[in-house]
Amino acid sequence: MTNGRLVSPAVAERTPDIAILDMQVGSMGGMAITMDLRLDYSSGALPNVPILMLLDREADVHMARRSGANGWIIKPLDALRLRKAVNAIVAGGCYAEGVPVPEAIVEEAVASVDEAAEPAAELLNQ
Repeated sequence: MTNGRLVSPAVAERTPDIAILDMQVGSMGGMAITMDLRLDYSSGALPNVPILMLLDREADVHMARRSGANGWIIKPLDALRLRKAVNAIVAGGCYAEGVPVPEAIVEEAVASVDEAAEPAAELLNQ
């Protein structure tokens, strides 16, 4: 998909097992798409979609982590690393390259995505 603004509607139509997002996606960057998907999930508008970010440089790791991505790979890519990352994320884990990510941070990130959905779900049920 080359238009980042079409990702949320595409996810609503057919939920993918994983979204692989590049930093630069047409009119909307991968970070913005990730944040949109996380906001839509927290409001109950979309299901949770695991996200793998394709980063241009190690300096982008902080933004990938803050956006709510489940994992990231720093380019250039190769098939083995991509497969390893996808398998880890689809299995419910995470995958991180660049800056080491302590397990506590990973668990916190996963918990924050789950917790964000709870208040929105409660509001929808009222």
